[in-house]
Amino acid sequence: MTSTEMPAVHECTVTGCSYNHDGCHAFAITVGGTNGSADCGTFVPMARKGGLDKVVAQVGACSRADCKFNANLECSASGVRIGPGGGAAEANCLTYTT
Repeated sequence: MTSTEMPAVHECTVTGCSYNHDGCHAFAITVGGTNGSADCGTFVPMARKGGLDKVVAQVGACSRADCKFNANLECSASGVRIGPGGGAAEANCLTYTT
């Protein structure tokens, strides 16, 4: 897998993230976490919206080695969905599967 083949963030339903305005506007997200779910490490809870003009978000890195889509710390899914998390995590990779 090369960097031009990173999976796209197909959906983000986390309304409280600064990068989410009609889709994820971050260039790339990082998936991590150790609490039994896959947290979106790029989540930024600010009222100000940021990121790129176009929706181009991709998965740049994934440290959830137990996910079936993790191949050498790279996401091999065709695309991912991000949604609200629970507890301290505010955004999770909903595509995460063990």
